[in-house]
Amino acid sequence: MSTKLYQEPDQYGYYGEFGGAFIPEMLFRNVEQLKSEYLKIMYDQDFQQEFQQLLKDYVGRPTPLYLAKRLSERYGFNVYLKREDLCHTGAHKINNTIGQILLARRLGKTKIIAETGAGQHGVATATVCALMGMECDVYMGEVDIARQAPNVARMNMLGAKVIPATSGSKTLKDATNEAIRAWINEPLETHYIIGSVVGPHPYPDMVARFQSIISEETRKQLFEQTGNSLPDLVMACVGGGSNAAGMFYHFLEEPTVKIVAVEAAGHGVNSGLSAATTQLGAPGILHGSKSLVMQTSDGQVIEPHSISAGLDYPGIGPLHAHLFQSKRGTFLAATDEEALKAAFELTKLEGIIPALESAHAIAALAQLDAKVKDLQKGATIVICLSGRGDKDLNTYMNALKSY
Repeated sequence: MSTKLYQEPDQYGYYGEFGGAFIPEMLFRNVEQLKSEYLKIMYDQDFQQEFQQLLKDYVGRPTPLYLAKRLSERYGFNVYLKREDLCHTGAHKINNTIGQILLARRLGKTKIIAETGAGQHGVATATVCALMGMECDVYMGEVDIARQAPNVARMNMLGAKVIPATSGSKTLKDATNEAIRAWINEPLETHYIIGSVVGPHPYPDMVARFQSIISEETRKQLFEQTGNSLPDLVMACVGGGSNAAGMFYHFLEEPTVKIVAVEAAGHGVNSGLSAATTQLGAPGILHGSKSLVMQTSDGQVIEPHSISAGLDYPGIGPLHAHLFQSKRGTFLAATDEEALKAAFELTKLEGIIPALESAHAIAALAQLDAKVKDLQKGATIVICLSGRGDKDLNTYMNALKSY
């Protein structure tokens, strides 16, 4: 039994009451194999050496921790940006796909499948499959294929097969459904690289550990720059929540560090077009684990909405559900309009064009005074800038006249 309250799940994969593995019988062997092997493989010396070398020489880590001076002046805090947008492929997703493909290879798998919303995880998966010479199928909602065309083109160029999900809202939830069905059909030779801290145990823990490099580096870099490894507050956007899990990980057991997660409010939390799961959800099972899920009174999933494809998900990772329920984390929400405004603000103040997902976290700076207790002006805040905005340029150009 772990003595850590938040960082690690129990032996059954639960963070508090959330987590577990709710899977079809056909996947039992795969998931059990992963569960029994993942920690042993991940912390093997040869694995770690190869993983760390690739993070350094291929991904480009460590990513900078940048003091955004003009943004800081605007809000009265010392705002640092953890620049995951500068990773190879343009987002934090590559940290996890590098780790998982090395794991899959050691498990003897020959084919990779993945789901993607914004396309960043799909690109990162296609990238590592090209690097390792492995077959790759990426499931992506038809709506997301249309709004994230540059990333679809990148996946195709990398040799991946992009398979459209045409059911439901034709977004991330539906792509995940299709990927799980495909995994059921080819369970023995296939490894499913889940891109977020969702899915059956051990995926939420495994993905969080691979992404924890974000907060590991942040502690060292902050100490180098300020003489203190602990900020007053860390903040990240949350859909499923992988960049947030990575940003929070090495601060979760530090009670002096405030944790703030920012969900997508869409047209407004109560508009009927939202993805603010902690505000609208209830405990339920989605994609193999128990968490908070947007659902009707009889358990049918409610379609989410966000302008950002990566946050357009009706659930949240079990770690984040636990952070919300236990009140260890403060969960805020930013609307589509607020995210667009924040994206243009960051671009004009700092010369950094963020992904729409990351823009939700930037947008929440305006809410901190009112929503976070005991946060002083001049406090040190670290925001995970999870991805760059190239993929969202069409959306930004359509909105340009308004900002």
